[in-house]
Amino acid sequence: MADKAFGLIYTGSSNVQLRELTYSRSVAAVPFAGRYRCVDFILSNLVNTGITNVGIITQKNYHSLMDHLESGKEWDLHRKRDGLFILPPFVTRDNTGLYRGTVDALRSVLGYIRRSAQRYVILTGSHTIFNTTFDEMLQQHIRTGADITVMYNEENSLNTEEQYDDLRLTMQQNGRVLDMEYNPYRTESRCRSCDVFIMEKTLLEYLIEEAAAHDLLDFTRDILLKKVNELKIYGWRYGGYVARLDSLGEFFRHNMAVLERPVREDLFNRDHPIYTKVKDEAPARYGVEASVKNSLVADGCVVEGTVENSILFRGVHVAPGAVVKNCILMQAAEVQNGAELSYVALDKGVLVKKDRRLAGYESFPIIIRKGSVI
Repeated sequence: MADKAFGLIYTGSSNVQLRELTYSRSVAAVPFAGRYRCVDFILSNLVNTGITNVGIITQKNYHSLMDHLESGKEWDLHRKRDGLFILPPFVTRDNTGLYRGTVDALRSVLGYIRRSAQRYVILTGSHTIFNTTFDEMLQQHIRTGADITVMYNEENSLNTEEQYDDLRLTMQQNGRVLDMEYNPYRTESRCRSCDVFIMEKTLLEYLIEEAAAHDLLDFTRDILLKKVNELKIYGWRYGGYVARLDSLGEFFRHNMAVLERPVREDLFNRDHPIYTKVKDEAPARYGVEASVKNSLVADGCVVEGTVENSILFRGVHVAPGAVVKNCILMQAAEVQNGAELSYVALDKGVLVKKDRRLAGYESFPIIIRKGSVI
């Protein structure tokens, strides 16, 4: 079944709500859970499904993403046939190199789409994290004869505070989508899109060319919403844990949720491993006076102070006398003697000097930009 589909990941989302985290990187390259990037999850899901042809559409700030993916070796996508294709923007007579929306981005890679031998395309974003395979979803798509199948999950609460890329579905009992709402202020639907769509590639080509001819820009708002009654759209329910990194608060909350065993076992299911770039660093080292409780500590870390309820990425150094509680410390961050951090997220390479004190709140953590010195 998997040989009938190829994957297409759009990484160009301009997520201003992640501010400091996307200042020098794309959303797909945002670090998560100690040693991973957002793109690792959707890419691993495709590979675990058996898909061997994956295209990644980039737009800006994609140097970090390309450095992370390289040839796709860690995902077994360095192949003579098919494999991993990085699709950066380029300038032609019809393409300015700057995408105004997803329609422009998809139109720019129509050559890749047409060359792909597979019949179906699995179109995804890159800021939604979950662990599954798409076999059942593809089977349902074929069985129902749907034009488009949308993956969704049911949320327990109707939180309207975060409204970035919030696509809500209203469906019949058989799964047929009757209505869609995009970034609704108030909604009665608990069914929220996971930003994964399956359709025939010929249909995608037609929809993109038609939208471009009418100067429409957004795939969700300008195509799906306007054609919900015209196309046969079905939903496919995913029952596992879903993390949407669509704001700084959600980024912090979902990272901290990995410290909970049920969430960790769901996202890092042994039957569907999550692959990432291997760096072969030395194991974490703990000093004589180190105290570590309920924390996730990656390779290469040196912990000599106190760490509680925190996530430490590769190469983090917590000096003697430093106290880190309820924090996220990304790669190569350093906390010097006597410093105290609470509800803080340090981006890559941040230095917190001696005796500094930073404290945020669970609902409003402090985010320090990459390379900063405090």
